[in-house]
Amino acid sequence: MTAFRVCLVLMWLAVAGYTLVVIAEHGIDLLSVFLRDVRALGWPGQFHLDFLCFLLICGFWVAWRHDFSAKGLGLGLLASVGGLLFLAPYLLVLSIHARGSVLEVLIGAKGAST
Repeated sequence: MTAFRVCLVLMWLAVAGYTLVVIAEHGIDLLSVFLRDVRALGWPGQFHLDFLCFLLICGFWVAWRHDFSAKGLGLGLLASVGGLLFLAPYLLVLSIHARGSVLEVLIGAKGAST
């Protein structure tokens, strides 16, 4: 579990640093770039659409893990929008609270206890 946690921190630092450079160089207008690439029906658009679907699945998983409660829906929205910048700290906190139980990280304390 320690290697997983270190990996999460390193990935978060890499993506956060890269994001800051991109914002500094190109601004924060991600939506227009996303839509332009998807409308062009090329490989960048295919990647963006695939990644969007991945983010939505992550958001649904987070919401499901919290039984679709108000907190779960809010966290699910953050996961869908925030990507790894949200998911890495979320998984890091879960892994610490789960005391090494991967099953508890994946399905929550209630599900892991049954």
